[in-house]
Amino acid sequence: MFREQARKRLTKKAKKGFRGFPVATVAFYGPDNHRASKVTVGIVLAENQEALELKRWFADPGDVREDVRVAEEVLAYMESFGVRSVAMVDRIIGCPHEEGIDYQGPTCPLCSYWAGRDRWSGESIH
Repeated sequence: MFREQARKRLTKKAKKGFRGFPVATVAFYGPDNHRASKVTVGIVLAENQEALELKRWFADPGDVREDVRVAEEVLAYMESFGVRSVAMVDRIIGCPHEEGIDYQGPTCPLCSYWAGRDRWSGESIH
C-alpha cells in the first residue's frame, strides 16, 4: 500500500497540469516496454530554458516505478527546487543506456527491443 501512495503522489502532481515554473520533467527508460530500470528528472526553472538539473535513479533488478525509495527521493528532489508543475510520460520511452557514454553507434547492443522502434509510440519504424 505504501508503494502505491508514493507512486500516486507523483502521478497526481503530473495530472494537475501546468501550474507555473519550476517544472520537473520525468521520463522512464528500460530495456523493453515492460520494465523501467531508469527514471530521469530534469528541473526547468523558467520558460525557454534548458533543464538546469538532471538526476537519474536506477533499479536493477526490478522496476524503478515500483521502488518506494526512488519515488520518495524523486519527490524530495522536486520539492528541493520548489517544483510547481510536473511533466511526466505515461510509458517507457527508450533504452536506459546513453549513446556515447554507455555505447557507441545508433543502437544499444544491450537493448535489442528498441532497435528500429519509435521511442515515443513503441511502434516499429519501417
